Amino acid sequence: MSNILIIKHGSLGDIAQASGAIQDIYENNKQNNLYIMTTKPYIDLFKKNPFIKDVILDKRLSRFNLIYLYLLMREVKKFQFIKVFDLQNSSRTAFYKKILFPNSNFNSWSSSETTLPLKTNKQEFDKLSVLERFDHQLKTSGLNTKHTLKPNLSWSCTDIHEINSKFALNKYILLFPFCSPHLKLKKWPYFNELIEIICKEFKDEYKIIIAPGPSEIQEARNINAECILDNGKSLNISQLASLIKNSSFVVSNDTGPAHISAHLGVKGIALFGSHTSAYKVNIEREKFKAIQVSDLNNLSARKVFEKINL
Repeated sequence: MSNILIIKHGSLGDIAQASGAIQDIYENNKQNNLYIMTTKPYIDLFKKNPFIKDVILDKRLSRFNLIYLYLLMREVKKFQFIKVFDLQNSSRTAFYKKILFPNSNFNSWSSSETTLPLKTNKQEFDKLSVLERFDHQLKTSGLNTKHTLKPNLSWSCTDIHEINSKFALNKYILLFPFCSPHLKLKKWPYFNELIEIICKEFKDEYKIIIAPGPSEIQEARNINAECILDNGKSLNISQLASLIKNSSFVVSNDTGPAHISAHLGVKGIALFGSHTSAYKVNIEREKFKAIQVSDLNNLSARKVFEKINL
């Protein structure tokens, strides 16, 4: 039995997108052990993944931190990996390739660069959706792909019975009105107006809730919905996945929770402005759809409400 390494640092949405590719790598290599290199926020999540034997932490310190780089490479080399699947496809992981497998091709290091289609440059290849790129990468590396284009994140869920009981959660609509501070272009500004319409139309049939991340708890006070926390702290990723899984409907900006929702098979919609397209990130599924507009400021709450399918 040999060892195989997968590299996936983040972000949360990227982790959700890669879950199908990880499953396909496992199913094509059941005779081997799969390890994954990731960053601290996703260590506990990947330890729950049934396809992964163990997790290697990459703190992603500066490449000029030679001591850290030496220790990380020494840790990686001790496993004597026969192959690496680079699902991060970043400049950092390309740098790791030069150290671990210099001059290698897709037989030992599978990345978008080593599996690039003939007569296609990287810029052109990156116009494909993220899951299409993963699918090409794995197929070029000799794998059969059954799950890459249809990720299933159900393995990430956990028991949240106590949270459900504490907040009396039965039928609820879950909103994600937040986004990273440096990505305000993704932020739809009319969530409170949407809440007013939902309450008027559905009365008390559905509870309206939000689940802020650690940096969003303060901002959550500005949203007229019940804030779901675990003893005053944000839910961890597995708790959040379960909260999403049990929801009646999700409305979200283009954030990590939207991608979790899509790949858990729940009903919902994600709101997209001009920052990217729903096609590019493969967020539309059978039950989860997207609204794409040129400017989120011009998307009315009534228009969003009309897409809520309960």
